[in-house]
Amino acid sequence: MTEISEAPRAGLTAKILALATARRNEVTGYAKAVSGSAGRLVFSLAYFVALANTLSIADFGLFATASAAGVMLSRVVAFGFISALYRTATVRPRLIGTFSAGFIALGLLSLPALAAASWMIFLLFFSGNISPALFALVVVAEALLWRPAEVVVIVNNGLGRFGRAALLVIIGTVARAIAAILFALLPVTTLDAWCWLYLGANAASLAIAVLFFHPRQKLRLRMPLYWRRLPDSLYVAGAEVLFYLQMEFDKLLVLALGGPRLAGIYAIVMRLVDLTAIPIRTFSMMLVQKIMRMPDLLSRLTTRIGIEAGIFAVSTLALMVLALLLHFFPNALGRNVAEAVPLVGLVLLVPGLRNLVEYQGELLFARGQTLTRAVNLALLAAGKAGLLAWLLATVTDTTQLMLWLNAVFAALYLLSAALAYSAMRLPAKRI
Repeated sequence: MTEISEAPRAGLTAKILALATARRNEVTGYAKAVSGSAGRLVFSLAYFVALANTLSIADFGLFATASAAGVMLSRVVAFGFISALYRTATVRPRLIGTFSAGFIALGLLSLPALAAASWMIFLLFFSGNISPALFALVVVAEALLWRPAEVVVIVNNGLGRFGRAALLVIIGTVARAIAAILFALLPVTTLDAWCWLYLGANAASLAIAVLFFHPRQKLRLRMPLYWRRLPDSLYVAGAEVLFYLQMEFDKLLVLALGGPRLAGIYAIVMRLVDLTAIPIRTFSMMLVQKIMRMPDLLSRLTTRIGIEAGIFAVSTLALMVLALLLHFFPNALGRNVAEAVPLVGLVLLVPGLRNLVEYQGELLFARGQTLTRAVNLALLAAGKAGLLAWLLATVTDTTQLMLWLNAVFAALYLLSAALAYSAMRLPAKRI
């Protein structure tokens, strides 16, 4: 009798231990990933302070806008095949070498498309402000050097090697911070000099990523396998370009309509807003991996509301703390940043709303709804362009402009939520 009663108890104990182990692994993985975010936050701040106070505000605005354009254009590289590589690392790690070869091959094939898109963006937004050669330097640094390094980070995250991924992110951020500090010490502090240093920092990051962090697997080229994944990859590439267009289009529009100096002040404020997204992106990345394995994870309304409320609260609190610190110590981040300090507290709702739009887009990627995500992001990009163009044409006072940004991002969040959660009523696609 005792043996019979002990059996269910032993089974229950085993289940509890297995659940505790799984939870411990998740918490440990998140802690490792967050450590990367914390390190990145510290060195990103050092990089930002050194650069923003060495370049003039106008030059900082030009570089920040060109860098944002480069990040957007980097999503053209390999036609979005990074999505197939990420899914492979997450669910079929033995094929990483095969899909890495595919990323390299498609990366080379995508170079003409990258060049054509870069030239178009230059003509639309940068002609007359910086030279084509200088813009090309920034695009090469972002698209051909830092983006492949990011691919290695993404592969390590897919494999669950969060500590290694976090370390590589920190190394990349440290390289740029060192470059910015060296730049501040140079006798020549022109935008041209900085762009060459930035190129060198990203090249060093890529070399370290490839030599020490990429999984050691033989590269095997299997083009028929890649062609089957290409339609989904193209959807992802289009969605990524649209995502960064709607995320960064405000900088391009402010430069086009307000000039380099307003673009610089706006870039400083939005850079401080960006810093609040670093820990949120770590959480989103791990949640995406879990949804890939369990597509119905967010089927309950209470779960969705709880996660969104947490993201909004953490983002808002982070900017609130930063705004209070800068209110009492306005010169803490340097004289150029001090000019934008009074504006930081005026965009208090922007980080949370912006991070939620990004999170909702990631949910659709996790569920394999890549085409729907691309369509949604196109609608969001068009909505943001229209609202910001109207705002910049209507409001001339910088303080009022910042206040109205809260309403713009609130409207974009409502549109994003309606589109994303409507799409999530459809079955998830397993790829």
